[in-house]
Amino acid sequence: MLHVRVASPAALTPAVVSLVAGDPGVINLVVLPGAARDPDGDAIQFDLATAAANPVLRRLRELQPGGQLGPVAVQAVEAEIGAGDLDRPRRGRYHGETEPVWDLVESRIVADSAYAPSFYALLVLAGLIGAVGILTNSTILIVGAMVVGPEYNAIIATALGLDRRDRAAAVRGLVALGAGFGVAIVVTLLFGLVIRGSGHVPRAYSQGVRPVSDLINSPDLFSVIVAVLAGIVGVVSLTEARAGALIGVFISVTTIPAAADLGLSLAFTSWSAAGGAVAQLLLNVVVLIAVGAVALRLQRSFWRARAGP
Repeated sequence: MLHVRVASPAALTPAVVSLVAGDPGVINLVVLPGAARDPDGDAIQFDLATAAANPVLRRLRELQPGGQLGPVAVQAVEAEIGAGDLDRPRRGRYHGETEPVWDLVESRIVADSAYAPSFYALLVLAGLIGAVGILTNSTILIVGAMVVGPEYNAIIATALGLDRRDRAAAVRGLVALGAGFGVAIVVTLLFGLVIRGSGHVPRAYSQGVRPVSDLINSPDLFSVIVAVLAGIVGVVSLTEARAGALIGVFISVTTIPAAADLGLSLAFTSWSAAGGAVAQLLLNVVVLIAVGAVALRLQRSFWRARAGP
């Protein structure tokens, strides 16, 4: 269930009301003449069944060009007592599954793709945590670094840009990934040099016993399989708003650990390990972006086919 609010010019209100009133997924329609301010006009609000959301929101967007209709605010409703039969719309449902509300999906992705300083700071911090995990052969710290890293926001934003053929969004995501990982690698390199120069290198690491590092910088077929599966899970979790599954993506792919391993390998002049870390990092980022774009396109196509002519 969604709650929708619209600020409508008085002249356009009859068209908006006519548009939504005839849809079986719309209930609790309320029109408050003259109640809207900035922009001035009428306030319209209604509840909307999730299964009916996409066509209704699409028709509302068609009224927006030229600034005629004000912003359309959409809010998820956790529960409504005595809501009645909200399952009336048959479109947008398939064996218990409901079509994602694409406006909400895209707005979440776009909102998370604001590459503020905190985005780069978290990448650096995640890289340092990963570096400590590699030095101490601690898989727990590697998992922690994966969870802290925010790089999936830029990855899925790039995938959405490719899916929508929005070159600017795709380029912004790629630039953020390049700059973010670049800064994380440089900081991790400096951290490794400090640890090496101070003589605090763990004995096992200094003796070449590096099981965590060896796992990270040795990409193989299974690395590809995991990246593909994680990419699919990431898109499904976003479109279905399943945060738990999205966290599973964060701890499944070797992006931040590969960047941390690259910085450390350069600091300790382990050139073959550095090459493997680069391959692992590029493999995971490229596969996640490609699979994300394809999965978004396939989901749209599937639900479009379900809608019929």
